[in-house]
Amino acid sequence: MSKGEITVSFVDDKLIAKLNTKYLKENEPTDVLSFNLSNSQKPKEILGDIIVSADTARRNSRIYKTSPAYELNLYALHGCLHLLGYDDNNLKNKKIIREKELAYVNS
Repeated sequence: MSKGEITVSFVDDKLIAKLNTKYLKENEPTDVLSFNLSNSQKPKEILGDIIVSADTARRNSRIYKTSPAYELNLYALHGCLHLLGYDDNNLKNKKIIREKELAYVNS
């Protein structure tokens, strides 16, 4: 069983764009950023930060005909999946992480 601590922060597009530029060198807002702060010597302990853009959630809720709460939950879940080791860096991995999101976001 894993234990640990995850902090989720809800921010605006301006701040998440600044963080995205600083840490990922992408000069634009994004929906979610996750930072794994776990100590590699304690692999069963999860420690991380998840940053979610409330502006993007609000905007995407209109585009995808969902609620802002659904989008916020989806982004937080996406960040958690990254902290657990899932990635979306190619089509195969995107499919896997998307299936996990859909399985858990409505649970």
